[in-house]
Amino acid sequence: MSTPVMDTPVASLPLSFTAPMPGFEELHDFALRSVEGAAGLYALEAGSSPVRLFLADAAVFAPSYAPPIPAASLEALELDEREAAQVLIVVNHSPGSTTVNLMAPIILNRATGRCSQLVLDGRDFPLRAELNSL
Repeated sequence: MSTPVMDTPVASLPLSFTAPMPGFEELHDFALRSVEGAAGLYALEAGSSPVRLFLADAAVFAPSYAPPIPAASLEALELDEREAAQVLIVVNHSPGSTTVNLMAPIILNRATGRCSQLVLDGRDFPLRAELNSL
């Protein structure tokens, strides 16, 4: 289970991924900003491309979601404890439904702006989980 980390809106927080996100290997500079009027919802925007992904704070939208975070990932993010990590999930909207990707969360160290997208093995975490069912 994750704990909400962002209590105040983020105008723009520069992010540095420890490894490129799958499918976005050519993109390196990103910024995270709050979506006004939607607590726990963020836009991840690439600086050199018109790419924008919407991310949700798992602690707000999926409070029981607790993906395993390998010790090596915590170390790469310069985190000592799991509780210090903010878990973000990618939001996918289509007509009629909104889903979140629980198979590939983004783990963030807010203090440093370092983050990593994990790709989890197994069937415990769906690629497209209905947001309203969490």
